[in-house]
Amino acid sequence: MRYQRLDLNLLTALRTLLAERNVTRAGEALHVSQSAMSGMLARLREYFDDPLIIPVGRKMELTPLAETLADKVNDLMIRLDATLATRPEFDPATSRRQFSIVASDYLAQVLLLDVLREIHAEAPGVVVEFRQPSNTAAVDLENGEVDFVINPARFNTPNQASATLFEDSYVIVADKANHALADGVTLEAYKALRHVTLELNGRPQFESWFISEHGALPHVEVTANSFGLLPQLVIGTSRVATMHTRMALQSAQQWPVKLVPLAFEAPRLVETLQWHRYRDLDPGSQWLREKILAHAQRMTPVEQLRV
Repeated sequence: MRYQRLDLNLLTALRTLLAERNVTRAGEALHVSQSAMSGMLARLREYFDDPLIIPVGRKMELTPLAETLADKVNDLMIRLDATLATRPEFDPATSRRQFSIVASDYLAQVLLLDVLREIHAEAPGVVVEFRQPSNTAAVDLENGEVDFVINPARFNTPNQASATLFEDSYVIVADKANHALADGVTLEAYKALRHVTLELNGRPQFESWFISEHGALPHVEVTANSFGLLPQLVIGTSRVATMHTRMALQSAQQWPVKLVPLAFEAPRLVETLQWHRYRDLDPGSQWLREKILAHAQRMTPVEQLRV
């Protein structure tokens, strides 16, 4: 099909070429040969009367026209995808739809496991794919490659729709037999402890805040890449880990650990749900986000969490 002399089949090729800036990689992404991809690029160059991608040193760069086209073409394709995905109705009982959610294991444990149990009962054909948080999550959401991103509010992409899910606080987790800790750990005492910290796509919120306010911790003995590992790494040692209170309370029911409050000010965590604004009227997207929001609203308010 052609629109204003442009073969609309070339729009996907154009989007991929502008993103990859490389004919070979673009061909691989579209599962076509390099020669076929080169042919598509030639037709696009002819239509736009512009080379679009040019060699600069050892790299390929976009021309000024291609730079202006990149966001517009991506935006157009996401609108098209959202339009085609929209149906007059969404029946969870018969749907075979697949949703992708970017969320950490912390979010899975304190919120999403309950959501998945409800989906299992109501929508047996629906598939949910979890993706680990990464530096590309915001870009993936902008490009329509994921349906939802759940992360701290400070990481939100401003161009997309969002809703606040819940708040959380922080608490120290230590081995149950560790009797050296006071009821409330002061800032100076906290710095002197032997720590397990988390390294997940850069520093999580608490570590980033602590370093900016108080400097790096002098005694970090173990660095983990999963929230769920933190309580296990303090068992049988004098180490401590600083965890989100909601997950720490669950961990204390599963592992021989105790929770000790912080006796100094620390920021609260605000978790948000984001989705692409073009999915606002998509009934399937509406159904799932309403499920997530409803479960979040039933969570205990952060002020009522008891350590």
